Amino acid sequence: MATIKPFFCIRPAQGKAADIAALPYDVFNRAEAKRETADKPLSFLRIDRAETQFEEDVDPYAPCVYRKAHDLLWEMVERGDFVTEEQECYYIYELTMEGRVQDGLVACAAVDDYLDGTIKRHENTREEKEQDRIRHVDCCGAQTGPIFLAYRSAREVNARIRQAKQGEALYDFTSGDGIRHRVFRIGEPEEIRAIREAFAGMEALYIADGHHRAASAVKVGQLRRQQHPGYTGEEEFNYFLAVLFCDEQLKIMDYNRVVKDLNGCSPVNFLTKVRERFEVSPVEGTDPHPREKGEFTMFLEEQWYRCRIRKEDRSKDPVAGLDVSILQEKLLGPVLGITDPRVDGRIDFVGGIRGLSELERRVREDCAAAFAMYPTSIQELFAVADAGRLMPPKSTWFEPKLRSGLFLHKI
Repeated sequence: MATIKPFFCIRPAQGKAADIAALPYDVFNRAEAKRETADKPLSFLRIDRAETQFEEDVDPYAPCVYRKAHDLLWEMVERGDFVTEEQECYYIYELTMEGRVQDGLVACAAVDDYLDGTIKRHENTREEKEQDRIRHVDCCGAQTGPIFLAYRSAREVNARIRQAKQGEALYDFTSGDGIRHRVFRIGEPEEIRAIREAFAGMEALYIADGHHRAASAVKVGQLRRQQHPGYTGEEEFNYFLAVLFCDEQLKIMDYNRVVKDLNGCSPVNFLTKVRERFEVSPVEGTDPHPREKGEFTMFLEEQWYRCRIRKEDRSKDPVAGLDVSILQEKLLGPVLGITDPRVDGRIDFVGGIRGLSELERRVREDCAAAFAMYPTSIQELFAVADAGRLMPPKSTWFEPKLRSGLFLHKI
């Protein structure tokens, strides 16, 4: 059973949500974050990436940076930019992108559910990235970036969410990227009880996005348990901030690959090697996107090629059968020598939100070839997680991205 509880939310004061809400900290590099916060004094990115408040020669992982994040956060709370809810509530976070609506339940998930596998993951995490967020959460004394969880459609939860959206929205704004954001509160005891019981009947939840934030939040919770050996399990540090979405509403975009060189091959020789492994033909028409699972497209020497995975190379194994796995095992590893894409600097990953024109730009400027993937499905993600397996890195790209700063959980 999954424990999903309401919480005392710290959230933007009326009229300030649009100015505070920010894209997740990890979609920006340092220079981009600096530019993004330059003329936005309320942007939550200033807290998520507090190195933006220092000169370039300051280490972004220095203790003073995390202390600055703490000070900025609680100064905003004290100043009245944020308000603290007087009762434990759930919230509905509705995002609308290009006419497609998805409704997330904002709540707190249990550290123990993560530890015992009730909350399932599908990606590995990297220690250095975990340590950054561990220090950030621990120093701030709050979880500031929600973990994106998915659940299999549940009629009771869906009905309660629809009902909650009949009321007046706490926030309703459209961000600069065209995404509409609306937030509704669920505070009635009967509604809270029904939702909590519905999740208690679920066997599993799934991390869709935010593996590093989840691992970091859990490790801070474990640290606090060590510091409070008499803990009861009810303390806020036993829970972490999450937004839970029904699988039927989610859309996964492609997560594409670009490679810096051809491992000593000429373009002609490389294309020959690709043809030895896949069914290859020039793309006809103007749309080079892959059309279905089992197909990817390649941009090489100003030409797009459609590459189909051969029948004998397909697999029913939840990991080996992924298109990204087959590309890695048949081409990136044996031909290009990229055996560990998690750490190899010769490969880069480009989220589908940037479009295939970004792949063309990269090949023209600093790469040798690009591979456009057909999106991994949410059911493939569930299958991998249910099998206790892990996907190759950068297998899924979810849009729209959840904003940070709309919901904070004090621990």
